[in-house]
Amino acid sequence: MPIIQIEGPVLSKEKKAELASKLTKTAQEVLNIPEQAFTVLIKENNMDNVAVGGQLLSERNK
Repeated sequence: MPIIQIEGPVLSKEKKAELASKLTKTAQEVLNIPEQAFTVLIKENNMDNVAVGGQLLSERNK
């Protein structure tokens, strides 16, 4: 059972469904494993919880 994990910004339910579908389809095509075998885990990170170069993403571009 392959697991696809992705971390990114907060997404709508519709965007998460689209992302899971496209990731699964692409992985199935590359690995030649049935789509039903894949599990997709989406971790959403609020911009207040991520820092790059010591600066919170929420504080950038202010």
